[in-house]
Amino acid sequence: MKNYKNTRNPVLPPEIHIPDSEGHVMPDGKLYLYGSFDNRDEVYCSDRYYVVSTPDMETWTVHDASLKGEDIPWFNDPDAPHYPGIDWSNPTPFIKKMLEKQMAEGGEDMKEKFENQEAEKPALLFAPDCIEKDGKYYLYFCMNDDSEGVAVSDRPEGPFKNPLQLPCGGIDPAVFVDDDGQAYYYWGQLFSHGVKLNADMQSFDREIVVDNLVTEEEHFFHEGSSMRKIGDTYYYVYADMERGRPTSLGYATSGSPLGPFTYRGIIIDNAGCDPESWNNHGSIECVNGQWYVFYHRCSRGSQLYRRLCIEKIRILPDGTIPEVKMTSQGAGDPFVPGEVIEAFRACHLSGNVRIDLADEGELYPEKLTGIHPEDTAVFRYIKSETPWKKAALRVKGRGRIQVFLNELAVCTLEASDSPDKICEISSSIECPAGEYEVRLIFEEAEELEVFDLVLQ
Repeated sequence: MKNYKNTRNPVLPPEIHIPDSEGHVMPDGKLYLYGSFDNRDEVYCSDRYYVVSTPDMETWTVHDASLKGEDIPWFNDPDAPHYPGIDWSNPTPFIKKMLEKQMAEGGEDMKEKFENQEAEKPALLFAPDCIEKDGKYYLYFCMNDDSEGVAVSDRPEGPFKNPLQLPCGGIDPAVFVDDDGQAYYYWGQLFSHGVKLNADMQSFDREIVVDNLVTEEEHFFHEGSSMRKIGDTYYYVYADMERGRPTSLGYATSGSPLGPFTYRGIIIDNAGCDPESWNNHGSIECVNGQWYVFYHRCSRGSQLYRRLCIEKIRILPDGTIPEVKMTSQGAGDPFVPGEVIEAFRACHLSGNVRIDLADEGELYPEKLTGIHPEDTAVFRYIKSETPWKKAALRVKGRGRIQVFLNELAVCTLEASDSPDKICEISSSIECPAGEYEVRLIFEEAEELEVFDLVLQ
């Protein structure tokens, strides 16, 4: 168990990659986040889960492993029931494009690739969800063999034990308990499914499963189901591919937990967090009267190494959720004059620049690197009650960097030292008091790396 204090994005230290976060305020009043755990270079997720909790949105505890793949008795058991995930006989437009692209590039047929994988696989745990009912905590999980299951604990952080296989296949389970105590279970990819759970919270009747609650064609549904109720309205939150890739969290609403659902729009889009940004998965939750969206960003120039991030959101009187931008400030207030903004907190990147590991002995565990001319990096937001007078960056390498506060170009900074030396470059600026987005435009770059910035 480890504790950290932070109100900025990303929430957790750079070595802890917890994506797919489901946020729930549990009976003890703390917020608990249930997600997968990225620790591999070649594949999403890993063989374990870690639960994160906070009493105040500032102090974060990463608890000991709550469940491990090796604990699942049916995994790699040829006699265990198998329930398929994607229905290859009914390919969606996304699947058709994926198959066409794979074959055009001369690759093996993707259907055969998925169906003919080796029998022995690593026991990877994909995105989970958890809920409390009658003093017990039920963790619903899925694995890389399309199996889904549930394990139980007396504590919200686990460990979760006695896993049972559920009679369904696919990914990204979600659980919801309605006001009348009835629990519902959701899962699926490209088209979703929902069903009433039995009173034991560990079984359901396959005959009453409702298919196609939200779909790719009608709701831009990709994966990552999450259910909440606000007033009398049910909110189905999921990875949304309206913009061509499932980088957004979108939502659909209904007057019933099993639909029909009407598409309502996008809550947040993580496109631009990294040159390789691809997917998103998260949830919404109200904490002490404030609604938040929990989501992830990838890093290191890959679709992997996804990081927990948080933004404040609003639920309008008509029930809609206005889209919010990714920020560096996260759940906290804007950065104040003189506060150091680590470069790895950049919330939007364009071009080749990426957030990657720093070298041993450098200022921070991560930095901005891979910088090319015309790349940009954005930090949101800074705020001051007095005029802004100075901008400073700590960098390595050579380059010319133009600094903007919103659309105002406040200065151009020149870096001329060797790539082996960290130096500070600064300039006086003139900018009225107020709240601003900081944008760095790299006009020239030669082995240039950025470690932090300060405005005052």
